[in-house]
Amino acid sequence: MLAIYAILIGSYLKGFIPAFSAIPDTLLSLTVGALIFGSLAIINSKGLKNGAKTGYILAVVSLIPLIVITFAPFITGDFHLANITGSWFPTDWTWDMKHILILFGIFAMAEWSACAWETAAIYGPEYKNPNTDTPKALLVCGGICLVLYVLVQTSVIGTLGVEGVLSEPVSPMLSLANLTLGTLGASIAIIMLVGAMLLIIQTAFLSSARSIYSMSIEGNLPSFLSKLNSQGHPMNAMIADALFNMFLILLGTPTAILAASAIGYIVANGISLYTYVKVRNDPELSKLDRPFKAPNGWKNIAMVTAVLNIPFFLVGIIYLNSLELGWATTGIGFSMLFLYVPLWFYSQREAKAKNENQNEVVEKEAVFAEISA
Repeated sequence: MLAIYAILIGSYLKGFIPAFSAIPDTLLSLTVGALIFGSLAIINSKGLKNGAKTGYILAVVSLIPLIVITFAPFITGDFHLANITGSWFPTDWTWDMKHILILFGIFAMAEWSACAWETAAIYGPEYKNPNTDTPKALLVCGGICLVLYVLVQTSVIGTLGVEGVLSEPVSPMLSLANLTLGTLGASIAIIMLVGAMLLIIQTAFLSSARSIYSMSIEGNLPSFLSKLNSQGHPMNAMIADALFNMFLILLGTPTAILAASAIGYIVANGISLYTYVKVRNDPELSKLDRPFKAPNGWKNIAMVTAVLNIPFFLVGIIYLNSLELGWATTGIGFSMLFLYVPLWFYSQREAKAKNENQNEVVEKEAVFAEISA
């Protein structure tokens, strides 16, 4: 996600500022990525408080214009419901296995795009009252995303039509703003989109750094990623995250990155859901005290969504990638997953050695204490 939006911001700047037109796309994207990641790392190096303030500013810059542009077609009369009701499915659509797999692949990409509000849970330990604040944050974020996703999609398709959206695959919001509000609307849309992408980058940047830190603490990533700076922020994890996304920018196109990363997301999401079901079914694990615990009925919902992710969405995204982009993106996606396997074994061995050293120290201290007594 970080790499995708760094590339998109670079493309918007290239179209908005003529002086950038001579700069190669990849070089501009790398420069934009380095500036954004570096700036956010500095801003957030003193903890989440500064990041929260930046997030509020970016939210105002992005959400208010987004709402104005989204509602404008309904007021100007440019919205036509027939554009939606007449295009539920492509004209050549049939319910055969090929098209069902394509549908599963589209659902997989939609899940990758739409479920990012789950990052609200990552900040759970940072809330004042984690037990009550975490569910509230998830419900509020999920509700906002549900309304905006449906509303924006309805406005864009109803105004531009399917063909109009296909002609602007990267950002149909620019066409929507230009149609309803003129050239001023297009300029506002660019500012809004850049602000929204910066907000998304910051949210993803901070949450992924916290996830990397947590995985390192649990022994699932190398221990140097769990080190905190003097303000208690996982800077090593943030730097590693930035470097990885700088590498992804070299793939060149947002579609290729999305297709490759969606595979990893579906696998990770499916495994985490299966793990949740196993924990709730295991007599010993279910007894462990947890500050966040979903009602029993959610176990069944988790099982259904786990099965949807693996195998259905996973097979669908692989098939869709092969049709749209060839097998290269699928190979990159699985290569990233397989690269984690030796890294995990190394991290487990490192964590085991660390625990053994700590146990030896404790035993020696106990012996010295006994001798002293």
